[in-house]
This record gives sequence, C-alpha cells and structure tokens, in this order.
Amino acid sequence: MEADQSPERTPDGHFVVIKGRKWRATDPAVPEEAAARLRRHLMSARRAVRRALAESDARAEAAARARVNRAKIALGERGTPWWEQSDGARRERWEGGLAELDQRESDV
Repeated sequence: MEADQSPERTPDGHFVVIKGRKWRATDPAVPEEAAARLRRHLMSARRAVRRALAESDARAEAAARARVNRAKIALGERGTPWWEQSDGARRERWEGGLAELDQRESDV
C-alpha cells in the first residue's frame, strides 16, 4: 500500500486489511476534524508508551496505554462495534472520548 492510498476495506466496510491482517475500521460517522484530533491524541499516547518503556516507568506506561485505549474506543476501533450502535451512541462515544483526552492533555 502506498503512503497516500487508503487501506483495502472489507466489503461491509467494517474492517481494513493491512498486510493481510484485518483491523476494525474507524467509525465513518466521526467528523474528519474530530477524527484528526483523536488520531493526534492516539499518536501522542503511543509515543508516551514508548518513552515509558524506555524509562522502565510502569505507572507512566499504564497511563499512556489507557490513553491509547481511550482514543481507539473513541475512534470506534475498540469496544462495542460502531455498526452495532445507534447514531446517538456513536456521537456520544467520540465526543466523550475527545473531551476526556483533551482534558487529560490540559492536566499534564
């Protein structure tokens, strides 16, 4: 897959296929601006996991992994499958996740 191409999707659109492995797709109902902010939180949290591992800081690692999980749930990539949720539940999931991650960022 080229860097500028979207990954292959399953026919139902629920999963993307990357290097032959299926991963749950981001909820298409998440507005692009919100999805971009959530991806920034996700990448920041992943960098924090790497830093915590390098420093052997178990507390920081646990906190960073919790942020990764929260971002992935907000994006619809973990937790209850987005295609099984109502429109209202989907909106509540990503808005709540974004608010929580924004708050955690401002607390740091």
